[in-house]
Amino acid sequence: MKQYEVTGMSCAACSARVEKAVSKVPGVTSCSVSLLTNSMGVEGTATDQEIVNAVVAAGYGAAPKGAKKEQTAAEEEEALKDHETPKLRKRLIASVIFLVVLMYFSMGHMMWGWPVPAAMKDNHVAMGMLQMLLTIIIMVINQKFFVSGFTSLLHGAPNMDTLVALGAGASFGYSTYALFAMTGAQVRGDMDAVMGYMHEFYFESAAMILTLITVGKMLESHAKGKTTDALKSLMRLAPKTATVVRDGKEVIVSITEVRQGDTFVVRPGENIPVDGIVLEGSSAVNEAALTGESIPVDKQKGSSVSAATTNQSGFLRCEATRVGEDTTLSQIIKMVSDAAATKAPIAKIADKVSGVFVPAVITIAVITIMVWLLAGKDIGFALARGISVLVISCPCALGLATPVAIMVGNGMGAKNGILFKNAVALENAGKTQIVALDKTGTITTGEPRVTDILPAEGYTKRDLMQLAADLESSSEHPLAKAVMEHAKATGISQTAVHDFQALPGNGLSAVRWEDLLLGGSVSYMKENVTVDSTLLDQAQKLAEEGKTPLLFAKNHTCAGLIAVADTLKEDSPQAVAELRDMGIRVIMLTGDNERTAKAIGAQAGVDEVIAGVLPEGKEAEIRKLKEQGKVAMVGDGINDAPALTRADTGIAIGAGTDVAIDAASVVLVKSRLRDVPAAIRLSRATLRNIHENLFWAFFYNVIGIPLAAGVWYPIFGWKLNPMFGAAAMSLSSFCVVTNALRLNLFSVHGKANKKAVPAAKPTEMKISESEETKMTKTMHIEGMMCGHCEATVKKALEALPEVTSAEVSHEAGTAVVTSSTEVADDVLKKTVEEKDYKVTAID
Repeated sequence: MKQYEVTGMSCAACSARVEKAVSKVPGVTSCSVSLLTNSMGVEGTATDQEIVNAVVAAGYGAAPKGAKKEQTAAEEEEALKDHETPKLRKRLIASVIFLVVLMYFSMGHMMWGWPVPAAMKDNHVAMGMLQMLLTIIIMVINQKFFVSGFTSLLHGAPNMDTLVALGAGASFGYSTYALFAMTGAQVRGDMDAVMGYMHEFYFESAAMILTLITVGKMLESHAKGKTTDALKSLMRLAPKTATVVRDGKEVIVSITEVRQGDTFVVRPGENIPVDGIVLEGSSAVNEAALTGESIPVDKQKGSSVSAATTNQSGFLRCEATRVGEDTTLSQIIKMVSDAAATKAPIAKIADKVSGVFVPAVITIAVITIMVWLLAGKDIGFALARGISVLVISCPCALGLATPVAIMVGNGMGAKNGILFKNAVALENAGKTQIVALDKTGTITTGEPRVTDILPAEGYTKRDLMQLAADLESSSEHPLAKAVMEHAKATGISQTAVHDFQALPGNGLSAVRWEDLLLGGSVSYMKENVTVDSTLLDQAQKLAEEGKTPLLFAKNHTCAGLIAVADTLKEDSPQAVAELRDMGIRVIMLTGDNERTAKAIGAQAGVDEVIAGVLPEGKEAEIRKLKEQGKVAMVGDGINDAPALTRADTGIAIGAGTDVAIDAASVVLVKSRLRDVPAAIRLSRATLRNIHENLFWAFFYNVIGIPLAAGVWYPIFGWKLNPMFGAAAMSLSSFCVVTNALRLNLFSVHGKANKKAVPAAKPTEMKISESEETKMTKTMHIEGMMCGHCEATVKKALEALPEVTSAEVSHEAGTAVVTSSTEVADDVLKKTVEEKDYKVTAID
């Protein structure tokens, strides 16, 4: 999306006019104009010049963002600063000074007899001339209303400024006519006519209208400035300098001079300047600025670090991997900015109304004046009613109702590590009825861990872990890594072994001192070691829970059992419970076998589990679910990308792959599943706020315009002074913006707000069947021991361009490979054996 700055817009009618003009340019596929940020997002093949020319032809100004040079974060922040409020404040102060003097003479003297210079006491013409002069000064101070209003009128696109200019201009014009008529009456000596014309002066109304509208504009501008606080605070996080190593020396350079591959150093207390990989050192890094997580994260060699996070304790030497606009911080800023430049579907209602609102109001004002004149009222009464209609009508409230809520809601999301890529995503998330969750890396940690330690008689848990650690220390298997990490965490250091062997049938052997150590799957160990039936029963129970039981023995005597599994993330059950409490049906999609999927699904508490789903099958399942309601898909892997794109709302776990993040419309920076219900909750709150704003905007105009036109005057004697109409117009926009700012007080992790959705189905298991394909081969593989092994082999095989799917089973020791074209056996064999598994045959 190409973004442009647009100048000269004052209300929703302006933004609608610009959007309509640009949409007509050949090559433009979509255009979204934001009145809030005075920006425009355009997609298509049209050139910058063609788009700028279209905006200029419509009576406004435009320029591509960053057209002059690449802006730094500081310059972008400066561009977002509230430059309008100080200007309006100066205009308001000057207007008020002259208005006070005008009101003293026009109201104070005439109504309460306040003293005036003797020369003016009985000189009504001089009094009128003074009022006219003071009003002209106030009109010159607020000339922007007239310049913008009449320019827009000449272009055939009247806006809010047009209403103000017509209202104030009509008041001034009629008052000037009355002044000249009164001068003629005084020359003739007709004092009754003179006094009559004195009561026809509306100079103070014209001045008061301009001043009150300026008050409203200033309040509105100040409140609008607050809506971009979240974006500005993100930009302030961007470091200005970095300490890089050049020619063996540390040099402090501007952040714009850091290049990918540079080595930079960060000392305790300093901010990390760009994204990178730790080359040397260890430290605790505070990532609260990006993720909102207050607990520091430990970093060591090989760990990734992000720009704008704070190094708290140790010295780090890092290699820059992402610089400039590619850093995580810059991407977050871009997402928030793009979301502000886009338009939510709900805004179309206000856009349609805004496009015809001002012409309709002008028509109503003219009709009002004519009706009252035909009803026998004098020109002063009829004109006052018409002017009231002009100045009470407020298209701004309609135009701001949606964008201010979107901006504040999106900013709140960014503060809490929830990034909505556009306004459509923010709106759609709140309508979610079904959430489909990927298993590995989303519900679970994605890494196997030790879950159970069951020593045999004569062994302690520490003895068993020591034996297992010594045996697994020479293995590269993922399960061995889980055992070693647990041993390290419990303070167990390994003892050297020799004669290590990986045995056919999922077993390991090694010699420690004079003792033979054995370990492996239950089926392998049963053939080589006598295992107690109780331990076998426990192994079976653990397997039913989706865990992988490993048996260990010393000198052919069973030492016990250690279970390893891809465990649930700590917050997964709570996140699922929150979603269900919100009335949302939760489904888990996984390629795992039925037993493992059923066990994980039960632990997480989901409503339904769909197991054995191939990568392309996930997208098909989402397609089916969309027939039942609005679907949000949550995933983190490359194989989740099609499903994320297909879903109504794609939600990517932040720690996932770039492909998944690109495919999703919502990104969870903290990689916490609890942020899924938080995102939906925030979206619902934003939608509720938009509905409130639109209701207020429509209600205000529906009530205000008839009152101003004098509809109730014949019945109740109600009529509206134009000055009060101007005050009401000023407050309407301010109320809409202020209501949107209330979202800043919303707690995204607060109580769930329920919403009626289709009833959840009872938990059921489903194994997807592979689709009809051209070629199928069955590979017989040794060395696979768990679901993690399956995933490794599956991922490797599906990375081959010819392979469309691979169904892998560690229990059967097979991989059924489906391909669109012939794949050589040696290619398949090499692919698997590069992952340290042995291929014994290919059918």
